[in-house]
Amino acid sequence: MSSCNSSIPQPLTFVLAGIPGLESSHGWFSVPFFLVFVITVIGNAAILCIIRVEKSLHEPMFLLLAMLSVVDLSLVTVTVPRMLGIFWMNAKEISFNACLAQMFFIPCFYVMESGILLAMAFDRFVAIWHPLRYTTILANNMLVKMALAVLARAAAVLTPAPILAKRLERFQTQVIAYSYCAYMAVVQIACGDISDHIVYGLMVIVASVGLDLCFICLSYGLILHAVFRIPSWEARGKALSTCGSHLCVIALFYSPVVFSVLAQILGYHMAPHLQIIIDNLYFLVPPMINPLIYGARTKQMREWVLRILHCRGD
Repeated sequence: MSSCNSSIPQPLTFVLAGIPGLESSHGWFSVPFFLVFVITVIGNAAILCIIRVEKSLHEPMFLLLAMLSVVDLSLVTVTVPRMLGIFWMNAKEISFNACLAQMFFIPCFYVMESGILLAMAFDRFVAIWHPLRYTTILANNMLVKMALAVLARAAAVLTPAPILAKRLERFQTQVIAYSYCAYMAVVQIACGDISDHIVYGLMVIVASVGLDLCFICLSYGLILHAVFRIPSWEARGKALSTCGSHLCVIALFYSPVVFSVLAQILGYHMAPHLQIIIDNLYFLVPPMINPLIYGARTKQMREWVLRILHCRGD
């Protein structure tokens, strides 16, 4: 229950605090944020260009990678420019409707990325369990259905967020102690009973990231079961190497979430600024690292990058 001695009606604008307690360091924080943004845009744009130009990469695994790059570009585009505005120009005010839009799109792209990682785990499962039927099972029409399912699930799960937030009538303050309009950050400054909102927030995590992680673990459990039935150690290593990039991306994407959940379960209360920094890592680090991982570990990608660098060197 939120207590409000002197509440205010639903404001026309909110004020984003950035990283509370570290306002004097906003200029320093802007440097890594800007670099992350530039590297993410260049890396994911390069992945999309290479996949589009190279016909041999028009396979299910790389088409799913292209979807991941599109979502990553979308995620940093709706997140980082607004943060840089706060850090560089002290542009902290955000209209209520723009806040609702952020509240929908930022977690929506995050949930979509989680769904695509699940689809990529299914891709590796089919490649190892049914190698002869791989291209038949994961034909283009199946990939389109998977993409639409990922989009529909994200929209269905996140659409209630701005609707519920719009119904909040009174607030303790118009200052949101966050660097963007997170749903729970807005709910926590609202007056009245917010228990329904907390339940909804938990349901979003369970129905999206939690469910995806469970199915990914199941998929890789079945993959390991199939791999260790192969008699040749060389063949086992080759089969597992095809999953290496995806496993690195999964570990990077889900580790901040798991860390935050475990910290709350174990009763460890982080400082607000530390919690906000970790939450920003959810959205910023995976989109930057994903193209680097696939570029370094995927033979076709590596060859293209070396070819480009060689041509520029000449």
